[in-house]
Amino acid sequence: MAIRNIRTMGDPVLTKKCKEVKEMNERTRQLIDDMIETMYESDGVGLAAPQVGVLKRIVVIDVGEGPIVLINPEIIETEGSQIGNEGCLSVPGKAGEVERPNYVKVKAYDEEMQEFELEGTELLARAICHECDHLDGKLYVDLVMGELMDVTTEEDALE
Repeated sequence: MAIRNIRTMGDPVLTKKCKEVKEMNERTRQLIDDMIETMYESDGVGLAAPQVGVLKRIVVIDVGEGPIVLINPEIIETEGSQIGNEGCLSVPGKAGEVERPNYVKVKAYDEEMQEFELEGTELLARAICHECDHLDGKLYVDLVMGELMDVTTEEDALE
């Protein structure tokens, strides 16, 4: 496993739409392992492949219950609404209030390319939406209500 460099706002890779993963191979497994290690090393809640410069539809998330890997995720249901602070490893030192669904159901594939569904509320729902946006070249800063704020500690930001 290896720590990968996180691309930051202004890098064109963050604005591109990612390609579907067609099959699992050793290179993709290594990418997933590296993404998980990079997310933990950076004290993040989630990380999407384009954030490490790879245009594949892969995200990793950990809201405190162990790593979740979503390959080719597709949000199939949302409900409710929540407003909360979000940050992003690709927008260091900043955070802002964003409205997201309070409940999300996502369809995705695991590391064995087996399809599954995952339901999440609150922080997990927020993280799923945030990371899936990355796969379509979108950053949370476009959804911020009001101004971006400077953050002084890691606890000030979600991701």
